[in-house]
Amino acid sequence: MVRVVIANGHFVIREGLKFILSKISDIRVVGEAATRASALQLILKQECDVLLMDLQIPGAGGEFELLKDVRQQRPRAGVLVFSALPEKYYGIRALRSGAAGYLTKDCCSEDLVRAIRKVGAGGRYVSPALAEIMVQRLGDSHMQPHESLSTRELEVFLALASGKSSSEIARAMSLSIKTISTYRARILEKMNLKSSAELMQYAIRNELIEDSLPVVSSRAA
Repeated sequence: MVRVVIANGHFVIREGLKFILSKISDIRVVGEAATRASALQLILKQECDVLLMDLQIPGAGGEFELLKDVRQQRPRAGVLVFSALPEKYYGIRALRSGAAGYLTKDCCSEDLVRAIRKVGAGGRYVSPALAEIMVQRLGDSHMQPHESLSTRELEVFLALASGKSSSEIARAMSLSIKTISTYRARILEKMNLKSSAELMQYAIRNELIEDSLPVVSSRAA
């Protein structure tokens, strides 16, 4: 039996996940949490095999803080990220931070069950799309400029490149415009670029911009 704890800030998503998993005989949901703090508290009290977590779960700390805390304090629990954030940008970062797998929310229920079983058995789950990205990275010995950015810097970079203003990004991330401006200056310096227009051109050239890019709403700076 694979014991699962769901950590997601959206009640409807938690209910949907519980409904799907309730139909699987060898998987049992043993707890759920809506914030980072309550998720960590639950995972320390409740034995589980898989933490099915959203990177954007509300609470203090960066997107990967809960993942890192769980890996440190409950190393036997496999962390399976289930996120709306595209794996193209966040999948490898999640795996490097200790996740055992990464799924996007547009996956089918069969992939979800398959991933939970694999992580619950101590393995790793990587989707075919993410596997292809990883293979491409292995064949490229040179780090791209955007790969030197921190997770927060990457979020700001993608938002700027998609045409969002500093005030829009600040509101979405619950940060000040001054903080976003500081991030922008740091990003331009790291990537050796001079303007938001050049950021956009870089993103287009490297196929980093899609029709719709989510801006993470987190209070972490």
